Amino acid sequence: MSISLSSLIFLPIWISTAQIQQGGPDEKEKTTALKDLLSRINLDELMKKDEPPFDFPDTLEGFEYAFNEKGQLRHIKTGEPFVFNYREDLHRWNQKRYEALGEIITKYVYELLEKDCHLQKISIPVDATESEPKSFIFMSEDALTNPQKLMVLIHGSGVVRAGQWARRLIINEDLDSGTQIPFIKRAVDEGYGVIVLNPNENYIEVEKPKMRKQLSADGTDEPAEKRERREKVSKETKKRRDFFEKYRNPQKEKEMMQLFIRENGSPEEHAVYVWDHFIAKSAAESVFFVAHSYGGLAFVELMIQREADVKSKVTAVALTDSVHNVWHQEAGKTIREWMRENCCNWVSSSEPLDTSVESMLPDCPRVSAGTDRHELTSWKSFPSIFKFFAEASQAKSSSQKPTLTRRSHRIKHEEL
Repeated sequence: MSISLSSLIFLPIWISTAQIQQGGPDEKEKTTALKDLLSRINLDELMKKDEPPFDFPDTLEGFEYAFNEKGQLRHIKTGEPFVFNYREDLHRWNQKRYEALGEIITKYVYELLEKDCHLQKISIPVDATESEPKSFIFMSEDALTNPQKLMVLIHGSGVVRAGQWARRLIINEDLDSGTQIPFIKRAVDEGYGVIVLNPNENYIEVEKPKMRKQLSADGTDEPAEKRERREKVSKETKKRRDFFEKYRNPQKEKEMMQLFIRENGSPEEHAVYVWDHFIAKSAAESVFFVAHSYGGLAFVELMIQREADVKSKVTAVALTDSVHNVWHQEAGKTIREWMRENCCNWVSSSEPLDTSVESMLPDCPRVSAGTDRHELTSWKSFPSIFKFFAEASQAKSSSQKPTLTRRSHRIKHEEL
């Protein structure tokens, strides 16, 4: 008869539980404590002790991957795409490996923004002290001085950072579909200034300081027998604690704490901060937003807080599968009316690109992005967005509204 590892681990606990259940009230309290401990131990977690160390390379070359001429991530030796299940039956380890590669991808995209797109990295808060946590955004050299057009890009929530739409697409598809680089390059070619927001960079992580151990009593007058008994109990307690800690945290991962960045502690705060300190001060006559997923919610929140300023400066807004909700965010009637005339939301749909999609909310028109994959909506609607902006610019110069918002299929909403 074979005995599992988990059985060997729990056997002493089960025996102890059975023994103390035969005692009095004090022993019953111990039983309750042990049962609580057992209920919080996850067998899958116990098996973490067999994981290889979380010791991953810090460069693409170290991972033996590189981007080819098509912007696809491929193995240097085999030419194969990225493989998530590098080690079978070690999902947590594979996930940690994927996350480590993702951090390298983030830095790689930052480099592309500066070297290929010629954007400048701007630290925020603008008046930050040397010691306080900081974030940053990217801007073209003429972002604040371009007298005509400015394009602002806002990605969604999650692990993505400035310059990205979706990490998954960058790793599994290519740079064009997963990053904002095609938008930036075309915007620059068409005479736009560019600002790239970084709404998920809300805090820095530092190692949590260890709690100071309380010094025990001197014990000089303590009887030797009592001191020996106390020291023995202390050693046994430490041994048990170390035993369970070994299985709870076998990799000895550091416990981290978050230090939030002043006035940029959330995507919504970040959008307002960049508006106040950069966009509102820009010389551009017309500002255009491209906002994906949660970025759309951040834009609506910006409009709620800076309604008059946004209306006077923003010409058109392209949303891609935005998760905003004008009811939950309590956007007023004047905001909803402005959005109906100046915004368009390209949503995930199996319908052909630009086909009208019915909406239950009284805000901007919704059209198909030509894909039912949420993360691909920005890339698939790329040509339509620039066409929408061109029409908006032309309409503004001739005091007309963009063609897209005046289509016969536009939905009329009754005010509730």
